[in-house]
Amino acid sequence: MASKAEDLTIEYEEDGALVVKELDKVILSRGAWVTVMFRYQQWEKAKDSYGQDRYSIRRYRKMDDEYRQQAKFNISSRDQALKIIEALQKWTNEAGGGADGEVDE
Repeated sequence: MASKAEDLTIEYEEDGALVVKELDKVILSRGAWVTVMFRYQQWEKAKDSYGQDRYSIRRYRKMDDEYRQQAKFNISSRDQALKIIEALQKWTNEAGGGADGEVDE
C-alpha cells in the first residue's frame, strides 16, 4: 500500500501481466481520507488487447501510515460517465455556485 496519496494506483498485475492499466488519476480530496478518480483500461483476454476506457472513484483511509481502500464506485462506460457529468453540471448550475449550497443573488 501507499503512504502518500500521489503513490496510490489502480494498476493490477496478475502472473506478470498488467491486467488493469492506469491511464490517469485526479486526487479529489486529501487528508486522513483521500478520494481519487482513476481513468483505466482492463485487459480483455478474448480480444488480446485492452478494452475501452473505464473510470473509478475510490476512497482511501490512512491507517498505520498507509492508505487502505475503504470504498469504490466503478463507472464502466463512456455513456455512464457522460450521464454522471450531465447530472453534476445540472445540479451545480442550479446551486448557483455558492460554496455552502446557497444560491448567490
